[in-house]
Amino acid sequence: MSRPIVAIVGRPNVGKSTLFNSLAGERISIVKDYPGVTRDRIYADVTWLNNQFTMIDTGGIEPDSKDEMLSYMRAQAQIAIDTADVIVFLVDVRQGLVDSDFKVADMLRRSTKPVVLVVNKVDSFEKLLPDVYEFYNLGIGEPFPISASGKLGFGEMLDEVVKHFTSGNTEESTDERPRIAIVGKSSIVNKLVGETRVIVSNIAGTTRDAIDTPIRRNGKEYILIDTAGLRRKSKIKEELERFSIIRTVSAVERADVVVLVIDAIEGITEQDAKIAGIAHDRGKGIVIVVNKWDLIEKNNKTVNEYTNDIKEVLAFMSYAEIIFISAETGQRMHKLFEVIEVVIQNQNLRVSTGVLNEIMMEATALQQPPSDKGKRLKLYYITQVSVKPPTFVIFVNDKELMHFSYTRYIENKIREAFGFSGTSLKFFIRERKENDK
Repeated sequence: MSRPIVAIVGRPNVGKSTLFNSLAGERISIVKDYPGVTRDRIYADVTWLNNQFTMIDTGGIEPDSKDEMLSYMRAQAQIAIDTADVIVFLVDVRQGLVDSDFKVADMLRRSTKPVVLVVNKVDSFEKLLPDVYEFYNLGIGEPFPISASGKLGFGEMLDEVVKHFTSGNTEESTDERPRIAIVGKSSIVNKLVGETRVIVSNIAGTTRDAIDTPIRRNGKEYILIDTAGLRRKSKIKEELERFSIIRTVSAVERADVVVLVIDAIEGITEQDAKIAGIAHDRGKGIVIVVNKWDLIEKNNKTVNEYTNDIKEVLAFMSYAEIIFISAETGQRMHKLFEVIEVVIQNQNLRVSTGVLNEIMMEATALQQPPSDKGKRLKLYYITQVSVKPPTFVIFVNDKELMHFSYTRYIENKIREAFGFSGTSLKFFIRERKENDK
């Protein structure tokens, strides 16, 4: 089941990013996760009392005028309504109630989405609690006082947030059809639907800005999550493009396989790299589709050159499947679902513990594990613990000695034996004493 999505909405300077960073446990507004990829981290995974959810920060923009402010707030609220399972509406006790708070509260109330009203900057509950009661006038329920900077009041606020998860994605969790998210600049969903037999008429996503289309291909059923419009520029401010990533997080979270559509003429963009990074973070199956291939002048080196360019930018996901198509002419469109099916199989592939340990023993014999200050790493045992993505646990004598490069070496040996194309592999390193059985 996908993690519930919680979006933080509120005016500029009410403390959205401070709350986001406090809950995430570190400052992650901008972080360089992989070589060559710098992303605005507007989402993070949070765990509260065994409840895991994805939190989204919609902050970061300060409109210049009151008119722009209200337009910005409405756009922000609409994105939260479209994508989130629960909305945290953050207000400022020091500024008190303002007109835009009432207007956005009205939007949120009519959305029927669960809304948790949170009053920030309550640094002293004793002094400021009477001012908190004023926010009952918004008509969206009990206001929860917190101090994002002081990390006060988080317990009651999070208790209220996770209360709304129980009715989550029950329908999706019982639907075993693979979910394919189509993301990128040019949607190919219409072409796919036009070439396939639609099982049911299009279902408008009631909780997200996407269209779910059940289709049948090669005798198998799938759900296509069409995120057409992800890349639209906002009429309010160009910076609002970052909100497109919010919709992407939502679509990727629900998907089993992400099909990232790249424009062959434009080439791979920074936005493409951001989307790829989100899918990689989430351990989703990945198919990179280079569209408009019919418009490219080609020679016998063109495919290799494009492939190398993509792999250079997306060096952190060299495992991704790449296919060159033209949605306009139908060129190689029939191959797309063949590739998707391979990725789905690899996402669900299980390798026996015996075979894994044979691979690991051969690998350590070929390349000795690293050592530090006279102590050498020993690898005792490896086992696969889950799928989607395939996840492995390696037991060692000292996990500090298990350098990232040696983990990657073991991963490469497993891939040499089983491929696992189109899916990331996750590894957890655990310590075990030599005399443990």
